[in-house]
Amino acid sequence: MSVTRDQLIDFIYDEVRMLDEGRYDEWLSLWLPDGIYWMPLDYKQTDPINQTSLLYEDMFMLKLRVERLNGARTFSQKPKSRCHHVIQRPFVDEMGEGRFVTNTSMHYVETRLDEQQLLALTVRHDLALVDGALRIAGKRVDLLNCDAAFRNIQLLP
Repeated sequence: MSVTRDQLIDFIYDEVRMLDEGRYDEWLSLWLPDGIYWMPLDYKQTDPINQTSLLYEDMFMLKLRVERLNGARTFSQKPKSRCHHVIQRPFVDEMGEGRFVTNTSMHYVETRLDEQQLLALTVRHDLALVDGALRIAGKRVDLLNCDAAFRNIQLLP
């Protein structure tokens, strides 16, 4: 099965819609078991292991995050945080044999009670075609102002 640019772009739009609508279990099913979600701390950071990151989560940590977000007894999420992604049309940077790379600029808004946080960011998706379906092998979220002090980011930009 071949994948078109439009299918890759639609995949990115579908992913952010799942997050905006709080469909975290469905979102989690997009990931490969060895997928990594990374949010570097520094501009142009290249090493997530030996340098501090804002987030560096494997499937175990992503599942814990989703359990917390879905949990009825998660008191720090009463009321629950909400988010909204406004994305530019993703660029498709690589299309290989079952491997794809996209790059998307976006504004991300997260709100809870009377607090609202706006982040400008760029997201790189490393996607793989597995059994005829696109899956996330890696997601790197680069914040425009990564060197600023942040409140807690509760959801998933």
